Amino acid sequence: MKKFLAVITLIAMVATISGCSMGEKATPAASAAPVATGSESNLTVAFSQMEMNNAWRVAETGSMKEEAEKRGIKLIYTDASGDTAKQVSDVEDIIAQKPDYICIAPREYDGLAPALQACKKAGIPVLLLDRDAKGEAGVDYKTLICADFIYEGRTCAEQLVKQFGTDKQVNVVQITGTPGSSVAIDRQKGFEEEIAKYPNFKIISTQNGEFTRSIAQKVMENVIQAEGDKIMAVYGHDDECALGAIQALKAAGMKPGQDVFVVGVGGFKDAADSILAGEMLGTVLCSPFFGPTAFDTIEKLQKGEAVPTFIQNPGYFIEKSNVEEYMPNAF
Repeated sequence: MKKFLAVITLIAMVATISGCSMGEKATPAASAAPVATGSESNLTVAFSQMEMNNAWRVAETGSMKEEAEKRGIKLIYTDASGDTAKQVSDVEDIIAQKPDYICIAPREYDGLAPALQACKKAGIPVLLLDRDAKGEAGVDYKTLICADFIYEGRTCAEQLVKQFGTDKQVNVVQITGTPGSSVAIDRQKGFEEEIAKYPNFKIISTQNGEFTRSIAQKVMENVIQAEGDKIMAVYGHDDECALGAIQALKAAGMKPGQDVFVVGVGGFKDAADSILAGEMLGTVLCSPFFGPTAFDTIEKLQKGEAVPTFIQNPGYFIEKSNVEEYMPNAF
């Protein structure tokens, strides 16, 4: 698994399914004449980032900037600072600059619909990165490039079942991501559908951690006050939520990895360090390195080639047995 992220980037270029679950076959976007003109070297591409509040977002933005520079493509970049209304406004400002393509990392599923409609009206093709947004695939946007979030939630549930078995009662706390985001919706769905298969597991509290460590720590402190030593496991919708929960558990005198088992999603270096320290059970890799796949997809669109409406960034579970192999690629 050495240099694994380079491998999964290659896989992501060809692995396709429609939607963010694994159940349906991918539908190619309509093949048509190129929507933008000119060679790759004189293209202008915009990237609307939702926020830059953690290592995952920093890595994603870095990947887009590095790949654009490598290919000689002008990149227009905006940061919505976690504000959906600002992201819609950012996209409107981008449209006025007439880029050839717009890549969007949507903060919310419903809230970005006006931005997609504005792009469509302007005739600028859109690629969605890492999260879905309300619209018709192949019409309102060319493709969605992201992980299978339902798989990620399901995998976390499976790992807790593997840890505890199916006999004794297990009380679980769920710390969710940004409400209304496709990633939080699907990670919750995948986890809850899988955990419901096992009657001995019970979700005793679900709290909003906003994909932010400090917020997750605070809500976990409140859960500890209410539930105390009833808590046996924590599922964080990302590593920030999981790590915030770990900080709260430690501050309360509880021992993560012994008293309470914590799982998350992401692949942050801090999470890998926590796994090595025995405090975190594991995390599902959700790669932030979208640059190569995004710009390869744009290159295909430039040539008039059909592209699938969903391109999957695959992941895997990082735990004690493989975390040292993963560490060189941690972000």
